[in-house]
Amino acid sequence: MTTLATAPVRAGGFRPAFLGLELRRTLRDKRTMIFALVMPPLFFILFGTNSTFQHGQAGSGNTTGYVMVSMAVYGALLATSTGAARVAVERAAGWSRQLRLTPLSPSAYIATKIAVAMLLGLFSVTTVFVAGAIFGAQLPASAWASCFLIAWLGSFVFAAFGLFMGYLLPSENVMQLLGVSMALLAFAGGLFMPLHGWIETVSKVVPTNGIATLARAPFAEPSAAGIVLAIVNVVAWAAIFTVGSALLFRRDTAR
Repeated sequence: MTTLATAPVRAGGFRPAFLGLELRRTLRDKRTMIFALVMPPLFFILFGTNSTFQHGQAGSGNTTGYVMVSMAVYGALLATSTGAARVAVERAAGWSRQLRLTPLSPSAYIATKIAVAMLLGLFSVTTVFVAGAIFGAQLPASAWASCFLIAWLGSFVFAAFGLFMGYLLPSENVMQLLGVSMALLAFAGGLFMPLHGWIETVSKVVPTNGIATLARAPFAEPSAAGIVLAIVNVVAWAAIFTVGSALLFRRDTAR
């Protein structure tokens, strides 16, 4: 039987066996699965499938499609952030210290956590898009694929955010605070409802807003300036959370 200690080592100490182990451990976590696979499609069905939305227009799609993409983004952010934030629980349980006794390098450990978080995000976006296809979401054919990819790949920002929170907060608080933080960021970024006036202006600097704007762009037709601002938003927050995670990780491993 292949174990973590005997599994083949790849570049940087990366081990496929460890990736598989981490994925199985995450899939057995009921709370994470509810956040990733149940809540986003449920929210979409509750709030985006009434007949008014199905017949309402949003850019080149319908309003149900608009809500579907928004909930797919929300689901991806929830899934990746909660998946990555599990490092807090592992630190408290001593799992991280045990891994230091193996050939697994710190960079490979972080890469594995990000990979598992992104896989959770992929599962979440898929469930929402499947629900959308069943319950009347309408988008141009090309937008189905592009919105899916942007919603998923953009969630990398919140995989880094989850790691940041996981190394910043103690295990007994991280999941509760993360859930509240994600809900507030979703509201502030315009994922749950359109924003207007000064609130809309402020939302442009919220990390959820940039991803949401880019994910809707293939059918919602934002301005060129809006797209540029969204790209800057995503790149800036990705850099902030990634650097912050790296600094906290180094502080943690130096103890």
